[in-house]
Amino acid sequence: MWHGVIPAVTTKFNEDGSLDFAEMERCFGLQMDAGCDGLIACGSLGEGPMLSHGERLDVLRLAKQTTGSRPALLTVAEAATRDACALAEKAARAGADGLMVVPSTIYHTNHRETVATLRAVAAAGDLPIMIYSNRLAYRVDVTTDMLEELADDPRFVAVKESSDDIRRSTEIINRLGGRYALFTGVDNLAFEALAVGAVGWVAGLVVAFPKETVAIYRLMQEGRQREALEIYRWFRPLLDLDVSSYLVQNIKLAEALAIGSNERVRAPRMPLDGEQRARAERTIRAALETRPKLPSFA
Repeated sequence: MWHGVIPAVTTKFNEDGSLDFAEMERCFGLQMDAGCDGLIACGSLGEGPMLSHGERLDVLRLAKQTTGSRPALLTVAEAATRDACALAEKAARAGADGLMVVPSTIYHTNHRETVATLRAVAAAGDLPIMIYSNRLAYRVDVTTDMLEELADDPRFVAVKESSDDIRRSTEIINRLGGRYALFTGVDNLAFEALAVGAVGWVAGLVVAFPKETVAIYRLMQEGRQREALEIYRWFRPLLDLDVSSYLVQNIKLAEALAIGSNERVRAPRMPLDGEQRARAERTIRAALETRPKLPSFA
């Protein structure tokens, strides 16, 4: 159902902290023009937990306006199942093509609670769902056993695999075949995941480097691994910026330098400064200075 490069887009703010719809429209358009296959709004990179439900729905509507026939998903990541269900219902009414669902972000649910939460959100929104499994960031591991248990509900169509263990991708395929569309959600494991069977990439640095991200994916689909690997090796220092507690600030700095956007974030976050900023900026500028020429692909 879903495949390809689906960016987890950033949320843009005006100087007064309100949503900057014009800049988001421009940035979302760059993703579509580069050949991305949809958008995911208001995830971790999109600062979703810092936004009201109303703001999240506004970003979703703009994303859907931009994607056209391609999917626009809203991230559901709430502490309480009640609130997650309420947001899922609102997203369905707002025209979402699907949801990316994170289990409780505050209380770390056990197996039974995780499965129950995901089922409740699926029932509330009645939309296709990408299950987001990220045991490092959210402390809840949606295991292969859980995926097998949830497989009886056709609304669960995909999994964003972010366990940081590349073996998990093969484990899911071996156990469940093609039951779920398998997406990698870790930028600096993307080549490896695509090589072992992932059909998509929920990407972060793509918001600053869309053409390079799409090129890696498309070349891998064409069996041109050597060419994809050459780009990926250039990309790796940048992709490492995604695997950080400061991924939002890192990637917004990359957007500022690569596509002329801005670094505004919502408090308590603040833009990078000092040596931390200098290190990130060196990495980004070095990549921009050595940007590879991309081969043609289908």
